[in-house]
Amino acid sequence: MKLEAVDYTSATAQQDFVKSLHETGFGVLKNHPIQQELVSNIYQAWQTFFDSQEKNDYRYNVGTQDGYFPPDVSETAKGHSKKDIKEYFHYYPWGQCPAELKEQLAQYYKEANKLASELLSWVEAHTPKDVAKNYSQNLSSMVEDSEQTLLRVLHYPPLKGDEELGAIRAGAHEDINLLTVLPSANEPGLQVQKQDGSWMDVPCDFGTLIINIGDMLQEASDGYFPSTSHRVINPEGADKTKSRISLPLFLHPHSEVVLSERHTAGSYLHERLVELGVI
Repeated sequence: MKLEAVDYTSATAQQDFVKSLHETGFGVLKNHPIQQELVSNIYQAWQTFFDSQEKNDYRYNVGTQDGYFPPDVSETAKGHSKKDIKEYFHYYPWGQCPAELKEQLAQYYKEANKLASELLSWVEAHTPKDVAKNYSQNLSSMVEDSEQTLLRVLHYPPLKGDEELGAIRAGAHEDINLLTVLPSANEPGLQVQKQDGSWMDVPCDFGTLIINIGDMLQEASDGYFPSTSHRVINPEGADKTKSRISLPLFLHPHSEVVLSERHTAGSYLHERLVELGVI
């Protein structure tokens, strides 16, 4: 497996990007429209939020899954027994959010959601006809005006040495949604699993954007677009004292969208949230 950055502005960007998604489950974009300054400012502002006790005033709503998720309720990756070493905040335009942080986050949500929708249209345009016949409706219409698309602000705190034996920042997992859009984090650690079972580092150049297939698109495409396992490993040496912030946008369809004979988007999401232990 090889992940090469695709130039968003190139004449063959769509074909090259979708080819990478099909072959690896991942795509890397450079020269993309997401503003680096905006992402950097969000990282700084939310580091302050996670360092404060104010975060506990925004504890998540179980039913709607918006708000702050503390480390003690952090996800346990499917097939794992140890909770991830992380805390995070779920932002939806309709959900709770600190007033002083909302404008910035709302701007990023809008811009990232627009790009994610565009990339999904690339996938739709370059899906082979024999695969596209599996789609219950156009991919673009699955997410149009969806209120389920989630922006997660993730904080992996510095390691103190008292972590549960065998626990890592994010255990090997696949995402639930259609596409995930992720600006490079402020620290390395993201790895993707190759077909032979080994792990490779994902580029952490701040100018790149990482996109991966989620389980819902794998389900809808009958496996043509693979939802590839990935993880965030623990840092070593002096890097143990550093926080890591990341900002994944999970592009979600409407709950009633039919993915396959087995699942609607809503039934699939519920099943996976139960497996993760957050509902």
